Amino acid sequence: MRPYFPLGGERCLTSGGKWGKVETHGGRWSPPLVKGGESRSGGGKGLRDGDTVFVGVHERQLDPKGRLALPAAFRPRLEPRCYLAFGQDKCVDVLTAEAFESVATEAMEKVRRGEMDRNQMRALASNTIEVTIDAQGRINLEEKLREYAGLSLNSKVIVTGAFDRVEIWEPTRHERISQAGTEKIAGVGE
Repeated sequence: MRPYFPLGGERCLTSGGKWGKVETHGGRWSPPLVKGGESRSGGGKGLRDGDTVFVGVHERQLDPKGRLALPAAFRPRLEPRCYLAFGQDKCVDVLTAEAFESVATEAMEKVRRGEMDRNQMRALASNTIEVTIDAQGRINLEEKLREYAGLSLNSKVIVTGAFDRVEIWEPTRHERISQAGTEKIAGVGE
């Protein structure tokens, strides 16, 4: 892999849609916060050297049993188990075990500080599912997760990298969200 310099000049590695190691950080993107308001990287300024990121967009098919083959590029970081949770904007989040433990710790701390309602924490915990990736690289999306995200059995889905997590989208919703984000990057409508 050869380095390239995106937006703010931070040095990154090209990955061709695969996950890769962050070489240096520029403080532009931050992972979820944990205890004391610090980021998972400990410095509060984004990813640190060696953190794994997920990037790229992949079209997949949910099979009649609700199984989804994860992109090969994402599997090594997620195996052997990962967590599926309700995501923002009605997607399904796929989190590494380490990332989910950080999210859980952050939620418990927010409840203790009065920054999060206990019912919201309960909803997060009760609607999160630990899954094992099978030998074919598939995960099973339970019915409640499919309903939340508007996903149907035997239909097309979009699997995207979102730096610290993977997201599973209903294609029309993903197109709408992606277009809105692209317009913000381009400064359209400002």
